[in-house]
Amino acid sequence: MIQVKSSGNIILVMAGIIIILGALKAAAVIVVPILLASFIAIVISPIYAWLIRKKIPAALSLLAVISGLMLIFTLVGVLIGSSLQSFSSNLPLYEEQLQIQFEVSMAKLSSFGIQTGDIGSFFNPSILMKYSASVLKGAGSVLTNSFMILLITAFMLLESTHFAKKLELSKGHGNTMSQIDEVFSKIKRYMAIKAVVSLVTGVIITTLLLMMGLDYAVLWGFVVFLLNFIPNIGSILAAVPAVLLALVQLGAFGALEIAAVYLVINIVIGSIIEPRLMGQGLGISTLVVFLSLLFWGWLLGPVGMLLSIPLTITIKIMLYTQEQTRWLAVLMSSSSAD
Repeated sequence: MIQVKSSGNIILVMAGIIIILGALKAAAVIVVPILLASFIAIVISPIYAWLIRKKIPAALSLLAVISGLMLIFTLVGVLIGSSLQSFSSNLPLYEEQLQIQFEVSMAKLSSFGIQTGDIGSFFNPSILMKYSASVLKGAGSVLTNSFMILLITAFMLLESTHFAKKLELSKGHGNTMSQIDEVFSKIKRYMAIKAVVSLVTGVIITTLLLMMGLDYAVLWGFVVFLLNFIPNIGSILAAVPAVLLALVQLGAFGALEIAAVYLVINIVIGSIIEPRLMGQGLGISTLVVFLSLLFWGWLLGPVGMLLSIPLTITIKIMLYTQEQTRWLAVLMSSSSAD
């Protein structure tokens, strides 16, 4: 009887999860701006809290933070919007040139006696370029909801100070509030470090690509900033459109140089510096990274892919704080040391 009851509970939980996921997918237009605002609020909340500690009134502190955020949104919209529009308009030309270069390369390989088979039937560089543009358009569409995102972020920042006080008052009344505090502190630390590292990586990539003469260098730096939130494979995904464009614009040698730049920066920052800053306990396995990309992309669209790892990290931290679900967090980890 106990086993039947337990199985019934599991079925109810699974049914509830399916219903919730269906509701989230249907309400993606509303959910995506809220999630973006949540993570933005987490990243900039230390600045807001610092201004409050300096005895600056909450209203002025909030105005300063939101004004700075609005300025950043405007600059990104102007720089990225124009580059994205220009890149999209030139996309058919790039696709045609890529296809020509691909066919020439296949012909050269065949002349050396190398059997190329049906490579062209399942690998087409122009498709990669087109897919990259579609993802960029999906991410760029977020800027159209910038007013809503800023408004939600402002309310979240206002609530953050009261929420911290509520946590302090509730810590003596059980472990739940202390666990919530632990979850929020770990998420805040992860998002802050990841945002800074991603920004530095994006600036370095933009500077180097400008020096090497690649078109839309600012756009590719912005792509690096976004996709750097995806560990392990994010840097590879960010390099694909830039390397393909370099193949068209700078030739094969130039494309190799661009690829080498991405590789070196990924090794230095992604594999050496960032893990030391992050420490243990926040890494997730490559399989989980890939599955989370598919799942959140299906659920929330292109923006869901960009938010997939922060969302998955959040779930992992929440699972780890509970003794009953800690084993799930361990299974999601990148190593047994986590």
